Amino acid sequence: MLLGAQHLQNLHPLVIHFPLAFLMGAALLYIAAWLLKSDRFAHSAFVVLVLGTLSLMVAVATGLYAEQGVMLSLSVREHLLRPHKSAMLATVAICAMLTAWASLARPFPKKGRRLFLLLLLVMIGVMTGGADFGGRMVYDYNAGGSACRQPIQFSH
Repeated sequence: MLLGAQHLQNLHPLVIHFPLAFLMGAALLYIAAWLLKSDRFAHSAFVVLVLGTLSLMVAVATGLYAEQGVMLSLSVREHLLRPHKSAMLATVAICAMLTAWASLARPFPKKGRRLFLLLLLVMIGVMTGGADFGGRMVYDYNAGGSACRQPIQFSH
């Protein structure tokens, strides 16, 4: 059914874009809720944050499951996979904490609101950096696919 998916080594590439979109959308909605003092935006932001957190957990789980089987040279694993994994585990930790905080002070914490927004932006930054390492593995070293000969050695 999905002809492009036949070259995938695992499911991870099929799920990784959901948390990127949801969590960035949640950040934008929370910022809009803060600037516009809108409860409607805050409620939407909370729902999107929860969806982002759930999809992030699926993405991280599929990534951890795929880690050993992906065809990468040791140099690429050291320079790209290790920092990708670390950044995404940090993203999960920050995201889970923010989601718990937002759940307790639903939908948008009144106390510490600026800290909440700052941590949300930090999480987006960590996630973006981690995603960049993942993108480099895919586009520079064909991680997750079988379209070219493996393994490709790391180069600066």
